[in-house]
Amino acid sequence: MVFSLNLPLYAAHAGGLMKPLVTIVFSLLFPIALGATEATEAPQPETATDMAAQVETEGDTEDAVLDPDSTLLFLDAREVNVRDFIWERRIIVVMAETPDDPQFNRQLEALRERSDDFVERDAIVIFDAHPADRSALRQVLRPRAFMTAIIDKDGEVKARRPAVRSGRELMAVIDRFPTRRQEMLERRPSGR
Repeated sequence: MVFSLNLPLYAAHAGGLMKPLVTIVFSLLFPIALGATEATEAPQPETATDMAAQVETEGDTEDAVLDPDSTLLFLDAREVNVRDFIWERRIIVVMAETPDDPQFNRQLEALRERSDDFVERDAIVIFDAHPADRSALRQVLRPRAFMTAIIDKDGEVKARRPAVRSGRELMAVIDRFPTRRQEMLERRPSGR
């Protein structure tokens, strides 16, 4: 059973009361949505994008894949539990209706080009181009077509956009988060 909220998610930024409401709804819906996706089979790569994203998991590089401190992870939304990353990583979500969507491929490429910068910002990428599988993230975020979203370490959706963003734009958004500003002060206390 999946509950739906009849308010648009962008309304979360409109008022002070909507933000806590959306956070609560997100935290309540996520466990429900995860129950619907636990019995899925391991997907096979269907396109060049899927294969490129899964290159990280093949071969002898399994240790490098499991270390998000040195490699930007690209994870399939159908195979991941987002709750594992709360308070540990920022999540950049890239969704599309099909893996062949040009915006989807451009967004993933923009993230790969700046992967070291995103690793420095404790980010991982979760992608979903298979709406029929109804991943937990897709059920919560409900994209209409292509979408890029950023979920901060606290589990709140801080930004979402229905267009491709450059790596530089995404980093600028992340750098404005209060948690990121605090991290920068802790890592470099003398210089801002």
